[in-house]
Formats: sequence, structure tokens, C-alpha cells
Amino acid sequence: MSNGNNVSRRGAIGSIVAGALAIAGAPAILRGRYRLFAESSTEYSARAVRLVERTVVIDMLNQFRFADYAEHPPKSELWLNTPRSFTAEDFQQYRTSGIRVFALGAGAPNYEAAMRWYAEWNGFIAGYTDWFTRLESVGDFERLKKSNKVGIMLTFQNADHFRTADDVKTFHSLGQRVSLLTYNATNRLGSGFLADSDIGLTPFGAEIVARMNQVGMAVDLSHCGDKTTLDGIAATKKPAIFTHASCRALVPGHMRCKTDEMITNMAKTGGVMGIPLIRFMIKIDEPVTQENVLDHFDHVTKLVGVEHVGVGGDLDLVGNPNPVHTPGGNDMPSGQHNFDRYHVHADADGRLTIRGLDHPKRIYDLTEGLIRRKYSDANIEAILGGNWARTLGAIWTA
Repeated sequence: MSNGNNVSRRGAIGSIVAGALAIAGAPAILRGRYRLFAESSTEYSARAVRLVERTVVIDMLNQFRFADYAEHPPKSELWLNTPRSFTAEDFQQYRTSGIRVFALGAGAPNYEAAMRWYAEWNGFIAGYTDWFTRLESVGDFERLKKSNKVGIMLTFQNADHFRTADDVKTFHSLGQRVSLLTYNATNRLGSGFLADSDIGLTPFGAEIVARMNQVGMAVDLSHCGDKTTLDGIAATKKPAIFTHASCRALVPGHMRCKTDEMITNMAKTGGVMGIPLIRFMIKIDEPVTQENVLDHFDHVTKLVGVEHVGVGGDLDLVGNPNPVHTPGGNDMPSGQHNFDRYHVHADADGRLTIRGLDHPKRIYDLTEGLIRRKYSDANIEAILGGNWARTLGAIWTA
């Protein structure tokens, strides 16, 4: 499907900036700060806009759009099941977000369900080829940079769809480029952090890791228990990654977060850790602010180097951490065994996200924060996407 507007990305953002200047007026121009988006009064620096513009920004866990059950049907279901239901107006939200690559981080309970999911998403991408492209090879990041498209990376948050090691190649052929070994519970590969006991990486898990290395699929350990995490790092011959995880040193006692030992071992493989934007993964108690998020970027940078940290927001585009307005009113998956280990806590208004980092243009706010923390332009570009592109390129080269 054609979007009917094949202008360059640089030209597109230039037009946004030009329009913003007209809205903002001379005082803002003199300050070097601009109101870029009509729906928000927030002003961004020219430096932040320039950095986002020239970087292929990669969010290693952005689930595109969670279901909003106040819609009938939810857009997330409509888009996948009804041809041409995704409109130019819908695409504009993605194109102007500043994020260029959305790693979907879905999951399926079995092989058949995974097959359906990959069929749906490959069909969606094929239906809007002027707007979206599937990220799957080393050169795709550079090609995306020269286009006006948005990249979609087909990734999973579990490995329950691998019946045998041969299935790794099957799903790689369908576009899968990242797989978490376990989600929260124990499976045939190892244990998630909610398991009663962490059995570590199993022989089948080691076989799957070896096959993932062979075909060029990234080994993700974000939700794994401590032993399974360390075993997985030791088993992989290519970089291990945490697509979305925070630092336990800053969130004491939170088993979903990674210890300094895990982060150090991951970095030694050449891997990257994506920092999430959910409040109870950033700080053990209230209040939680943008500055607390930036503390996690600082911690990884000081511990192992800026080349090992990136973005893994764990939200959808609009800033939801889970489906919303669900039947029955419970939007949290709180029925999971040992769910209390998440240490869930919310803002005064009930939000699980972090104010100012829970809207479609949040990558600009994060960039402003990195500027406040005195990161150089080169290091900000690395955090926003360069680190992920380098590491995934090394993994995807079979």
C-alpha cells in the first residue's frame, strides 16, 4: 500500500520543525527551544531534535499498540485482521514519534499460535510496504536511515514455540531475530524470575542457544531468573542481550532487575541492555521521576561503558504498559504465580509509567535527559540506537 508521500525523513522532520517555529514564535527561536508538537506545550532543544533526526532510534521492546478495549474492535486487532484499516493518520503517529525501529516483543504459548502471529505480522508489513519494513539483516539499519519508513523487528518474549532446535531456523526464516529464553515461569529451556526455584539453563536450552547462534538470532535473558541468566550468558558464543531490564543495584531486592555481575558478564559478550520506562522497574518505591530512569543509564555506563546501554521501553507507542480498559477492569497480568515479586506500585493517579516518558514523543524527552546528564552527541546517538545496531549486526551475521 502506498502512503502517497515519499518525502525524505530529513525533509519530513524539517517540515515539523518549520511548523513548530511558526507556532512557537520569536522568543522560542531566540532561546533555541521549540514546541514541536501541537498537542503538547513541551519545548525541545534544537540539539535534541537534531540528535533524534539523525539517529535510527531503536526501542528494543515497543509492542506497537496494546489493545484498548474501549474501542470496538481495538485498533491493534483491526489493523492485523482488516486490510487497509491502518490509515495515513495512524502512520503519522509512528513516523513522527522519533522511534525508527519497533521491536515487538510478543509471545505465544505454542508453535501453532506463534505461526499465526508471524503470519499476521508479516501480512501487515506486506500490506504497507511504503510505510513499514521488516528489520532482519545487518544492512537494514543503514537502508532504513535513508528512507522514510518505520522498521518493525519481529521478536518474542519467550521460546515456548520451539518444539525442537530445528524450529529455530523455521522462525528465523519467518523473520524472528530475537527470542527470550523464558518469560516469567519455568519452561523446557530454563526458569523465569517468578519460578519457585531457578533450575538454570537446561540441556534443551543449551541446544536452542547453540542453534540461535548458528542461524543469527539474539539470545535475550531479560525475564530469566538469576541462574538461568548467568547460564545463558555463559552458553552463548555471540552477544547476550537484555532487551528490557534495569539495574538491581538501584532497585534493591527486585529479582526482575539484573545484578552488576549479570550486567558485567553480558557486556563481556559484547551485548547491550535496554532500560525500561515502567516505574516499579526503576525504583522500589515512590516517587519515581525521569531522573530515576536516567540513573539507570548512568549506572550501566559507569559499570561497563556507554556502548552497552540502550532503550527498551516496555510500552506501546502511545505509552501503555499493558492492554487497557480490559473486560473486568484489571489491566495488570497479576494472576501470575509469585507476581508480588514485581513490587508493583503506581503514581498517585494510578499510572504505572513515568510522567513525561509515557507519550508517543517520549524519545525526545529521554534525549533531553541524556543532554542534561552531559552525555556527548556521539554517546547519545549510541544509546538511542547505535549500540543496538552494532550488537544485532554482530549477532545476525550467521
